Amino acid sequence: MIKADAKIETRARLMEKALRRAHVRVTRQRAALLRVIAASEDHPDATELHARADAAGAGVSLATVYRTLTTLMAQGVIEKLEFEGEPARWEAADQNHHDHMIDIETGAVIEFTNDRIEALQAEIAREMGFEIVRHRLDLYVRRLPETGR
Repeated sequence: MIKADAKIETRARLMEKALRRAHVRVTRQRAALLRVIAASEDHPDATELHARADAAGAGVSLATVYRTLTTLMAQGVIEKLEFEGEPARWEAADQNHHDHMIDIETGAVIEFTNDRIEALQAEIAREMGFEIVRHRLDLYVRRLPETGR
């Protein structure tokens, strides 16, 4: 787990630097919140992050969570994910490119990569005289019923 802990610490330091660049004071509570955000392996919304920060003893208000997330997004260290009918979710911007499947029944967000999809998107863009600069693919899915196979 040393590697995972180092990754969390690195992310938290990057977030702290981003807040300082934005002239936001990094209080003890906000530093604890940054560790919670940096440790998130899923796609939490602000309320979930607030609850996790509370459980970690951060004592930070929900308004501070929202302000911090907005600042971190503006600084480019986290990304805001907006899925239909769901509150905004957040993930670290330092991840390798991936796409998302959103289970419409459970709200679960599943990350995936697929070389064929990436190649097809690039081919379509090329055929139309473009190159892809960046993209995001969100698939809204429902689990197939059991077929007995």
